[in-house]
Amino acid sequence: MRTVLRQLGQYKRDALACIGLTAMEVVMDILLPFITAIIIDNGLEKANMSVVYRYGALMVLMAFLGLFFGATAGKFAAKASSGFAANLRESIYNNIQTFSFSNIDKFSVPGLVTRMTTDITNVQNAFMMLIRVAVRSPLTFVFSYAMCMMISPKLSLTFLIGIVFLILVLGIIMAVTIKIFNQVFSKYDDLNASVQENISGIRVVKAFVREDYENKKFSQASDNLYRMFVKAEGLLAFNNPAMMTAIYFCIIMVSWLGAQSIVGGSMTSGELTSLFSYVLSLMMSLMMLSMVVVMITMSMASIRRICEVLEEVPDLHDPQNPVMEVADGSIDFDHVSFSYRHGSGKSVLSDIDLHIHSGETIGVIGGTGSGKSSLVNLICRLYDVDEGSVRVGGLDVRQYDMEALRNQVAVVLQKNTLFSGTILENLRWGNPDATEEECIQACQAACADEFIDRFPDGYQTRIERGGNNVSGGQKQRLCIARALLKKPKILILDDSTSAVDTATDAKIRTAFAEKIPGTTKIIIAQRISSVEHADRILVLDNGQINGFDSHEKLLETNAIYREIYESQIKGGGDFDQPE
Repeated sequence: MRTVLRQLGQYKRDALACIGLTAMEVVMDILLPFITAIIIDNGLEKANMSVVYRYGALMVLMAFLGLFFGATAGKFAAKASSGFAANLRESIYNNIQTFSFSNIDKFSVPGLVTRMTTDITNVQNAFMMLIRVAVRSPLTFVFSYAMCMMISPKLSLTFLIGIVFLILVLGIIMAVTIKIFNQVFSKYDDLNASVQENISGIRVVKAFVREDYENKKFSQASDNLYRMFVKAEGLLAFNNPAMMTAIYFCIIMVSWLGAQSIVGGSMTSGELTSLFSYVLSLMMSLMMLSMVVVMITMSMASIRRICEVLEEVPDLHDPQNPVMEVADGSIDFDHVSFSYRHGSGKSVLSDIDLHIHSGETIGVIGGTGSGKSSLVNLICRLYDVDEGSVRVGGLDVRQYDMEALRNQVAVVLQKNTLFSGTILENLRWGNPDATEEECIQACQAACADEFIDRFPDGYQTRIERGGNNVSGGQKQRLCIARALLKKPKILILDDSTSAVDTATDAKIRTAFAEKIPGTTKIIIAQRISSVEHADRILVLDNGQINGFDSHEKLLETNAIYREIYESQIKGGGDFDQPE
C-alpha cells in the first residue's frame, strides 16, 4: 500500500483538501436535524414564528454551506484520484522501460496491460471513495451516535443491537467476497490474452478459418469472469436486505420507546423527529462503509498486482563509474555459460570461448535452439552471463553504461517492429538527427531504396502500425537501414534477411563490405549462402561451439556444417537463388 500511495505525489494537497471539506460537509449535515428539533419545540409548538424564521434562515445557510463543501470536495476528489491514477500509470510504464529481458519474462503482456488499465481504474475508484465516502461515513456514524446519546442515552443503547447485527452480516459477506475478488483479476489476464492473441494474429485466424474456435476460446474466458462476478455480486446483494432489516428494527424501537418517552415527558416531539434522522444517518453510514470495504477489497487485489511491477527491481545495473566510449568492435567470450533462469542448471550456452576481431564478418549457423540468439543477446547486455565474461572493445560489457554500449551495437531481428509514421520517421529511430540524405544512403546499402522509390510518396510514405502495409522482406530491409543509421561498431543480423531473395541478400552483404568495412558484422542465418562469404563461421550445437573457421575449412573438418551444406545443395539450394 505504501508503494502505491507514494505515487500520489503532487496531488496530496488535493486529497487533504477533499478530506477537510468532506468533514465540514458532515458537520453541516449533522447539525440540520438538531436545528429542526429547535424549530419544532421552540417555534412551532410555542407558535413563535421569529424562532422559525431565525433558525429556518440558519438551516438554509447551513444547507448551502453543506452543498458548497460537498461540491468542492468532489472536485478535489476527482482531481486527486485522476492525478493519482495518471502517476501510477506513468510510474509503471517508466519502470517497465528499465526492465531487462529477464525482468520482462516474469510478466505476460496481457498481464501488464490489465495492470495499467483495469487494475489502475479499480485503484482510482477506490481512492476516490476512500477520501470521500470513507471519510464521510465514519464521521457521520460517530457524530450521529453522539447526537443520539445527547438526546436519549437509553434509546441510543438499543441501536447497538441493529449496529452489531449489520456489522456481523457485512463482515461475513466481505470475508467471502474478498477471496473471490482476489481471483477475478487473474481471469482478466486470460481475457486480455485471448483478445490480444486473436487481434495480432487475425490474418492467420482467417487464413485457417478458425474464427469459431477463437470465439469459443474468448467466450470461455469471458464466461469464467462472468460467473465469478455473479457469485461475488450475488453475495453483495445481501447488503441491502441486511441494511433494511437493521433500519426497520431501529425505527420500530425509536417509535415504540420514543412514544413512551414523549408521553412520560422525558422527550419532546422535536427530539424524536431528529432522532429518526440520526438513526437513518447511522445506518446509511454503515451501508456506505460496507460499499467502501467492497471497493477497497477489489482494489487490494489490484494494488498487489500493481506493486509487483512497481517493486520489480531491474537485474541489470550500470556500474558506479561506467565507461561511456566503446573503443572498437572486437568481441571476446571468455568461457561463458548462460541460462535464462540463474541457478536453474539448464544452461542455454555452455563454456563459450570465442574471440572476434574488430571489423570481421562472422557467420553463425546452427539448428533451432542451439543458442544463436542467446549468444548475440549477451553482446549488447540484454542479459548477464552466469559464468565467464563478455568483452566488447576489450572491456567487460558490465563496465559500460548500458545506453552507451547499446548505441554502438545495432541488432536487426528476424521479426523487427516498425512503428506508425512515415518511412523517414521510422528510419530516424536509428539516429534522430539523421539527414534525409543519410537516410537515403542507409536505404541504398540495405537495398530498400528500390521499393521505396516505387511508392508515390517515397520516403514520406506512411507505415501502418506494426508495418502491416509492407511485405516481410521490405520490413527487414527498412530495419537494416534503421540499424545502419546508428553507425555502430557492431552490427548483428539475427536471421534478418530470411524474407529477402538470395540475390538481394548478396547485394546487402556487398554493400556492408564496401560501406561499413570497420564495423564488426555478425550474421545469423539458416542458409549457407548467407554466411559462406564471411571471414569465419561459427557452428553452434546445443549451446556449445562445434566449429569456428572459414567456409572451406569447415566443409573439410566439421560434420554438422557439411551436412547442412549438402542438404541445401542437394535440395536444389534456395528456391529464389538465380541459376
